[in-house]
Amino acid sequence: MKSRLTSVVVIISLLLLFTGVGICQDKASASQWVDKVGRGNINWSTGYVEAVGIGALPDNLIKKINARPIALREAKADALRNLQEITKSVQVDSAKAIKDFTVGDNVIDTQINDLLKGAEVGDYQYMPDGRAEVNMRISLYGNLARIIMPLAMAKPYTETALNEATPAPITEIPKVQFVSVVYTGMIVDARGIQARPAMSPRIFGEDGTEVYSLSKVDIEYATKEGVSGYARDLAAAQTNQRVGANPITVKALGISGPGKSDIIINNADAQKIRSSAVSASFLKQCKIMIVLD
Repeated sequence: MKSRLTSVVVIISLLLLFTGVGICQDKASASQWVDKVGRGNINWSTGYVEAVGIGALPDNLIKKINARPIALREAKADALRNLQEITKSVQVDSAKAIKDFTVGDNVIDTQINDLLKGAEVGDYQYMPDGRAEVNMRISLYGNLARIIMPLAMAKPYTETALNEATPAPITEIPKVQFVSVVYTGMIVDARGIQARPAMSPRIFGEDGTEVYSLSKVDIEYATKEGVSGYARDLAAAQTNQRVGANPITVKALGISGPGKSDIIINNADAQKIRSSAVSASFLKQCKIMIVLD
C-alpha cells in the first residue's frame, strides 16, 4: 500500500513538472517575433529558420518494418526543399530578400544551397499511416550571414525618403544639452507602426540622417549576433542580455522602405545617440533590440 502511494505521488509530481515546463515555454514563445512562412517559420528572436517535411511511402511499403528509414529520408528531403524556399524569402534589408541576391548569381545560389544541406535535423516522428515527419533548421547568423552581409554592404539599399506613415521632417534640429549617461545598448519601441524585421535594419532621424545601419557595425558582430535582435514584448527586450544593464529606449515614429524594416526616430533621440562616443561603441557591437507587434 505504501509503495503504491509513493508511486502515485511520483506520477503526480512528474505531471506537475511537465505542466510547468509547458507553461514556461508558452510564455517564452509569446515574446518572440515569428514569421509563419509556408511549412515552417522564421524566428527573428532566436535567429533560426525552421521547416517541416513529410515523407510518404509507396503503397507496397506501408506497414513494413524496413519502410521507416525510407519514410524518414523522404521527410528530410521534403524539409530541405521547404527550408530552401523559406530561407530565400528572408528579408535582408528594406528592399531585398535573400532570393534577390541569388537570382542570376549561380555562385551565391550554390553557396546557400550547399549550406542548407548541412542544416540541423531536429525532432522527427512516425505517423500511424507509415509517413514520417521531421523538423530542420538553420541559423540566420554565422555562415548564412557571412554569405549575405558582404553582399548587402556591397549593394546597399540607398533610398532614404520617408514614407507616408512618417511625420514630415522638421527643418531645424534643436540643440539640446544632454546629461552624460553611459548606455549599454539601445531598444527601439517600434510597436504600432507596422514595422517588419530584416537581417539588416536601419534607423534614421526625422530629417533622414542615418543613425544606425550595417555600415556602422563591426561585421564580425553582425555575422555572429545579427545587426539587431527582435522581440514582441518591451520587458523581454529590456532584460535581454544583448543590450546590457542600462539600455536607452527610444520610440519609433514611422517606417521607411518597401520592406518596412527601416525605422524613423525623433531628431532629439537621434542627436543624442549620434553625439555619444559610448553610443558609437554599442552600435558597433550591434547591441540593439527592436520591439515589434
